[in-house]
Amino acid sequence: MAASTHTVTNQAPPLVSYDVFNADRALVEAVDRHLDPQLLDEAHADLSALGRTSGSAQVQAWGVLANENPPKLRTHDRYGNRIDEVEFHPSWHRLLGKGVSAGLTAAWSQPGGHVRRAAAFVVWTQVEAGNGCPLSMTHAAVPALRTDPALAAEWEPRLTSMVYDQDLRPAEQKAGVLFGMGMTEKQGGSDVRANTTEARPLAEDGTYELTGHKWFCSAPMSDGFLVLAQAPGGLTCFLVPRVLADGTRNVFRIQRLKDKLGNRSNASAEVEFDGTWARRVGDEGRGVRTIIGMVAATRLDCVLGSAGLMRQAVSQAVHHSTYREAFGGRLIDKPLMRNVLADLALESEAATTLGLRLAASYDDGGEQERAFLRIAVPAAKYWVTKRCTPVAVEALECLGGNGYVEESGMPRLLRESPLNSVWEGAGNVQALDVLRALQREPAALNAYLQEVGKARGADHRLDGAIKNLLTELADLDGIEGRARRLVERIAVVLQGSLLVRFAPSEVADAFCASRLGGDWGASFGTLPHTLDLGSVVERARPVS
Repeated sequence: MAASTHTVTNQAPPLVSYDVFNADRALVEAVDRHLDPQLLDEAHADLSALGRTSGSAQVQAWGVLANENPPKLRTHDRYGNRIDEVEFHPSWHRLLGKGVSAGLTAAWSQPGGHVRRAAAFVVWTQVEAGNGCPLSMTHAAVPALRTDPALAAEWEPRLTSMVYDQDLRPAEQKAGVLFGMGMTEKQGGSDVRANTTEARPLAEDGTYELTGHKWFCSAPMSDGFLVLAQAPGGLTCFLVPRVLADGTRNVFRIQRLKDKLGNRSNASAEVEFDGTWARRVGDEGRGVRTIIGMVAATRLDCVLGSAGLMRQAVSQAVHHSTYREAFGGRLIDKPLMRNVLADLALESEAATTLGLRLAASYDDGGEQERAFLRIAVPAAKYWVTKRCTPVAVEALECLGGNGYVEESGMPRLLRESPLNSVWEGAGNVQALDVLRALQREPAALNAYLQEVGKARGADHRLDGAIKNLLTELADLDGIEGRARRLVERIAVVLQGSLLVRFAPSEVADAFCASRLGGDWGASFGTLPHTLDLGSVVERARPVS
């Protein structure tokens, strides 16, 4: 019989057995806003099914197991043959299979596919973010391959398949495949034009032999990889299949797996090419232009992944505060805790709203929307991913000491939170990319200004922020040195304009007062006390 001192009281129950999609009001409303009404019933059914799966105790346990049992490199088999395989825990394969079957690699092949996939990505990230990497790479490979119609015809049906096949064998024998990517090298990092990997043309047109290395190769267990190498005509994009058509393994030597801060369920590798067979994608010397479509799509996934992590962090904080009592009442009813939770909820909703708006631009596909994405994607990637870590830290603190313990799940969220800011180009890379768009592509700035202009006149603080932004944009003196400040404002003004147009008045009012009006401190929980913070927190509560 347990001692009376071990009777457990005043603890929040686990946040399980709920519909992660329908519990997120901002996400549901964004889907309703951006999808054709004729698609909504089917989309809601699919997303609710994924939401229930994501919220189930069993699938959440898979996420824990995949994270606690990171992948292992097997360079040789028992006989000494080089195999270069990565061994994963069964829970990893279960999660990846669920993600593929839920359509997280199939956006390009269905109406409204990008909005539906974006919502699903936000939901699925909340289970275990590590498996988002191969799902993202596979999804993003499609626009790069479309520069070569023959390659696209061959690979796209497999890339957009909803069948997960983990076996390593020739791609033409598989119903579905996964893709990885290798761009950076030791000596250059983000400066991919400094790459030294060489591509020597072979006799068959469009085929090459690669010699070199990749310092970061995402998802090394994949069926194919898009990589950059120096061909005779300059930096070029190549497709490297993992297994050749005759069933032999391509030369793809995995030197080691990275020992990472977070994202531990996923494998990131250093690989060597030595006579590796590859097919050219696009023209020689056009490697960056060819692969940029893939990069843009993965950058959007960085935004969506961060939005998912923030949503889960906020959900855990609000859930805990709903049940935990201290100083004579529930935490959620305490004015100071309510201020903190509302502040976190604003950041989460702004990220979700922006991410789904960008996904809708992909579905639209028009010239105006493509121009808008040229500025909006790197700006959103810069800002939303940087907000993820402070949100995770503050949400963890809402759980107190409980949040610092691994079993709460909050440390895993915290370790994962910086990844999306680093992946696909860190902050300075994104800021400089926005500057290039501003200086070289006037249509991009016009499209952005037209988008934020749709909310003009609805909130004086937003109007003032737009005016100040225009003043900054008119002054190009020393613009590189202040690029981060400028890109931050571009992103926050865009978030504010979307919330003013689409969010409840209490959410838009609080966001504009704090993020645009300057009535905000240097930490969360410093919103003006006169706002309707209770409604903001209630909207964020994970109840479906």
